[in-house]
Amino acid sequence: MNTKVSIAGVELKNPVMSASGTFGSGEEYSEFVDLNQLGAVVTKGVANVPWEGNPTPRIAETRSGMLNAIGLQNPGIDVFCKRDLPFLKQFDTKIIVNVCGRTTKDYMEVVERLGDEAVDLLEINVSCPNVKHGGIAFGQDPKCLLEVTREIKRVAKQPIIIKLSPNVTDIAEMAKTAEAGGADCVSLINTLLGMKIDIYKQSFSLANRTGGLSGPGIKPVALRMVHQVANAVTIPVIGMGGITSWEDGVEFLLAGATGIAVGTANFNDPTSMIKIKNGIEEYLKTMNFDNVADIIGLVK
Repeated sequence: MNTKVSIAGVELKNPVMSASGTFGSGEEYSEFVDLNQLGAVVTKGVANVPWEGNPTPRIAETRSGMLNAIGLQNPGIDVFCKRDLPFLKQFDTKIIVNVCGRTTKDYMEVVERLGDEAVDLLEINVSCPNVKHGGIAFGQDPKCLLEVTREIKRVAKQPIIIKLSPNVTDIAEMAKTAEAGGADCVSLINTLLGMKIDIYKQSFSLANRTGGLSGPGIKPVALRMVHQVANAVTIPVIGMGGITSWEDGVEFLLAGATGIAVGTANFNDPTSMIKIKNGIEEYLKTMNFDNVADIIGLVK
């Protein structure tokens, strides 16, 4: 059985990967998960300089997921290249680095620094505040999205994946904008903007007031958006958002995703990605498919 998929010319042994921000850079999960079995490891966001992140509390549970306002805390590109990349290079899996920034220049500095590193793909997180444009996320403004995608593509040596924000009116139009800017792939969805209030303290549960909602509760929204985007662009789509089981993973593949990223489920069950990978393989056998590519986008 062939479970290989190709994303922008990079061949993954299977479509299952971690979602950025939920898996660190793999080291803390490596005693629970054989990273060699994954199609790829997607790192947490990496910026040109260390980011402290938001004040605590910055995590809150919901009935069917969680809210986070971590604020992309990370040690910066220097520590990442010295500490995290050497660890990941030990494994037979593809390395996808999530890149974050506050301005186009920030993104470009990280992308250029990674140009000569053993990195397979770059995932560009365009849901960060863009301070040069009044705090609007790049991923919510088509003009900004086009501009940043073009500039990053101009200097990138690896293929780029644009990670789309779901907090927009028309996700398909944003995907087409990213494609027009030169994106080699798009990934979606990032978290939905949400809030929780502590009724006993009469205060916000998160210091940031709002946070990103992830987990099973957002899956139907994510699946709909992935299907829309897969039918609007010609580049590959990586689907994510509430995937907790192999059945969820198969749904995203049928909807048109070439790859699937598992995030919040890792917190509840560190072995969830392996179970999802194995479940997809069993599904292909049961349904008499010899190649995982045969089910990608099968549901129109």
